[in-house]
Amino acid sequence: MLSNRLALSLIVGEFLLGIVGYIWLESYSFREAFYMTTITISTVGYGEVRPLSPAGQWFSSFLLILNIGIFAYVLSVFSFNVINGEIFKKMHLKLINKKINALQNHVIVCGYGRYGREVSRNFHHHRIPFVVVEHNKTVIEEIQRSGEDILYIEDDATHDEALQQAGVSRAKALITVLPDDSENLFIVLTARQLNPKLNIISRATEAKSQRKLALAGANHVIMPEQIGGFYMATLVSKPGATEFFSFITRESESDIEFEEIHYENLPAFCRNKTISELHIRKETGANIIGFKHPDGRYEVNPGPETTLVGHSSFILLGTQAQLESLKNYIKRLS
Repeated sequence: MLSNRLALSLIVGEFLLGIVGYIWLESYSFREAFYMTTITISTVGYGEVRPLSPAGQWFSSFLLILNIGIFAYVLSVFSFNVINGEIFKKMHLKLINKKINALQNHVIVCGYGRYGREVSRNFHHHRIPFVVVEHNKTVIEEIQRSGEDILYIEDDATHDEALQQAGVSRAKALITVLPDDSENLFIVLTARQLNPKLNIISRATEAKSQRKLALAGANHVIMPEQIGGFYMATLVSKPGATEFFSFITRESESDIEFEEIHYENLPAFCRNKTISELHIRKETGANIIGFKHPDGRYEVNPGPETTLVGHSSFILLGTQAQLESLKNYIKRLS
């Protein structure tokens, strides 16, 4: 196996050998020995510092022959790296790691299968920064070939080092969507230990795993098969309502989106105000369709006297333009 480290070591060793040899055999100063070693190895043909003794001539000949072998090896290493793209891969990985290290309040996605891809697609759409942790080389190559701006780490998400490299201590959330519940459980346990404040969302394939994942530290446990079954059943019992909900959640066909505004994220002027006092619908067109109480309870279609208090939030529905207008409206009030 060709080694970059060995190639560099041979070059440095050859220089040191030449310098020591000329100082010992010809009584050169360090500067003179360095100069002689440089012109001998590079074969530029400049004149000698002083005429060499027979021992010096034999040494120079040996150094030249040795240099041919070392040069051939270094050239092989360089060619191998260029042909296999190793140089560009390392540059690419350094750039990715630099971007990951600069992230704050991002999301870590463990696994890039069917669900991981869908999660990533939605994050791209909403411009939410995220990092994918995936150990399958084939999947990593697919990410690289896709041309999409996806930050990724090629490692097993069950390793502490992988999550630390992904910036788990700086992240705001982690989503693990591996097909094995035991691996998801291990990731949840590890992530909760590394960041007690992290919002952890885990996939589960078996009902008995839900409680275990919740006890391990997952804030939310999702069973895709359960959600899919519920959706298919409601298509029979309430087809119109279900199709409408499906339409507004398909962002490729509809520009209607949901938004949540938290008490803590609002300027002081907007806190402890009622819905009627905030004038959100009048100013932005967005509708408040839900209210999350401080104790976690939800209220659908809250009345105009509902007040936003500490640790509570409003759930809003509107077009992209209306929700963008909402953000600008809040900025103006701050």
